[in-house]
Amino acid sequence: MADIVDNLSLLFDRPNEPMIIPKGDDKALFELTEEFLPPGYENNGVELNNRFGDEADISRKIPIENLKRKVNFKLATQLPVDADFSLFLPKHQDMATEVIDVLMGVPEGQTQQFLSTCVFSRSNLNPQLFNYCFTVALMHRRDTRQVPVANFAESFPAKFMDSRVFQKAREVAAVLPRDVPRTPIIIPRDYTATDLEDEHRLAYFREDLGINLHHWHWHLVYPFAASQREIVAKDRRGELFFYMHSQMIARYNGERLNSALKRVKKFSNWREPIPEAYFPKLDSLTSSRGWPPRQANMTWQDLNRPVDGLLVTIDDMERWRRNIEEAISTGRVTTADGRTIDLDIDILGNMMEASILSPNRELYGSIHNNGHSFSAYMHDLQHRYLESFSVIADEATTMRDPFFYRWHAYIDDTFQRHKESPYVRPYTRSELENPGVRLTSIAIESSNNQMNTLNTFWMSSDVDLSRGLDFSERRPVYARFTHLNHTPFRYVIKVNNTGSARRTTVRIFIAPKFDERNLTWALADQRKMFVEMDIFVTPLNAGENTITRLSTQSSVTIPFEQTFRDLSPQSGDPRRTNLAAFNFCGCGWPQHMLVPKGNEAGVTYQFFVMLSNYELDRIEESSNVQSNCVEASSFCGLRDRKYPDRRAMGFPFDRPSTTAANIEDFILPNMGLQDITIRLRNETIPNPRNPVTQTPQ
Repeated sequence: MADIVDNLSLLFDRPNEPMIIPKGDDKALFELTEEFLPPGYENNGVELNNRFGDEADISRKIPIENLKRKVNFKLATQLPVDADFSLFLPKHQDMATEVIDVLMGVPEGQTQQFLSTCVFSRSNLNPQLFNYCFTVALMHRRDTRQVPVANFAESFPAKFMDSRVFQKAREVAAVLPRDVPRTPIIIPRDYTATDLEDEHRLAYFREDLGINLHHWHWHLVYPFAASQREIVAKDRRGELFFYMHSQMIARYNGERLNSALKRVKKFSNWREPIPEAYFPKLDSLTSSRGWPPRQANMTWQDLNRPVDGLLVTIDDMERWRRNIEEAISTGRVTTADGRTIDLDIDILGNMMEASILSPNRELYGSIHNNGHSFSAYMHDLQHRYLESFSVIADEATTMRDPFFYRWHAYIDDTFQRHKESPYVRPYTRSELENPGVRLTSIAIESSNNQMNTLNTFWMSSDVDLSRGLDFSERRPVYARFTHLNHTPFRYVIKVNNTGSARRTTVRIFIAPKFDERNLTWALADQRKMFVEMDIFVTPLNAGENTITRLSTQSSVTIPFEQTFRDLSPQSGDPRRTNLAAFNFCGCGWPQHMLVPKGNEAGVTYQFFVMLSNYELDRIEESSNVQSNCVEASSFCGLRDRKYPDRRAMGFPFDRPSTTAANIEDFILPNMGLQDITIRLRNETIPNPRNPVTQTPQ
């Protein structure tokens, strides 16, 4: 199994290089026959492949089985190898479905045949399309879950950093001798705009590598289209689409308040100009073209791009919106076969995203996905200028664009209208309380011994670009970027349990204490600003209990090492016995962005803790499937298991209260509220995990 894991892992290496070239740092060679030759190498590919095989530094040769059944991609080969790929485009969705069907169609256990099918697919398909489909297949086949998923930022680094980096990177790789320490290439913090642009104050959030990797990885775990329904139909998938994106909007709004900006304005009038411009400063190494910018005050227009499978009008979007609003106002949904069913948040999530689980895609359309497409093609509505989409249509880059948050503010508002409708009743006191459990104090202790103060700062970290630098020397090339981070801390929760020993679910949230006018919140608004920091189950003894929990144990985040991981040594790491869980856990909010930035003067937040009734929380699992994946279950669920909480996601703030006007009125004995301060130390420190390199000049 180790050999097949290593061999499959090599298919992530240097995605734009043909398969006839050796792969990996140790230069392993796939021995190709004519059946597997890439287009353009039909006449001399085998000869070139053999010539590489004769080189002395080839570490091993990998024989490839002939395909037992002929693979004929009717759709997927229509995407040119130098084009960008987007799941938001219907034609690209169909291509991906075709490829995933082929990869999933190889019988499980026939791993050598699966390897051959993957080699054939990589040789003949667009590299971005192949990478997506290959990764989805690895994560959903039971016989390939031990194969580590490569860090997408290392395979396709151009999606994450300034295009000027790559000319310098190739120079460093080609000129400097191997034994000379690498000098990191500095990516400036302010390379997409200046402070003349107000929205640029949030660039540290929008353009963060970890945040964009999180969004990309979430959609790998939760695809919205596939022929095999079980790939899409995971437990509470539609609700999780709502909650994960809702939490991103809540975090973004908090960051805006910290930066002296108003909360984001939802984009609800689809015919008004969009004042926000965005110039991404990214080049695609696949298409060798720059990502198109968006000028200020551009507008949505009807889309007529048959080349992308897009023929949709604003009238269509408005009709679908009216139908969804009717479903929310009546609490009923009309299915494709004419039945009516009750609307719930899970169904609404699948309707809004228009996954294959939507009960009626003809009636309710594809609002979310087409909104991304309308926004991505304003510069070339009819493909007149042969321009591709902008960053908002790529799941690895979409969160960089400030308009992403305006669009998702509308999406979230639609979900909130359902939550506030008469068909979703407010929580009763019995659902909120936990009889016999009384919180006596809550506090946050920082590693520098400060109480109820969270400290943030800037950190410079390195990422190796060499695996994405096709056709260059195989030498480490580091880019150094600056990102937000925070000092570690722990929660200290003291509770008196007057009953017998039991279990309880600890739910931890924070939210800004004041709005943009520096006024205290009405709970109806503040509930949408609470961001989940952690949720976990713990035993309570009878009497006094002290619960402590480290910030690094958060159920929302993945560890720093998983965001900026280098998987090359880990497939053979005896400490990692479950790479399947590791791959799944690659989905999660980055730990370094757990704490909002605050500011130098200090921003007051409210720290909320609830100890809920475990008997109302617990999930009855019918499966005996075990998983070590616990790091980011709040946003990503658990592999092959139900979502680990019976309550609605975001409980107790997912619904409005009819009895409490503010958060203080909401507090019950099993809840605690504490003011805390988040203070930014406006200086940059080097990441101690950075490789040993020369100090940049």
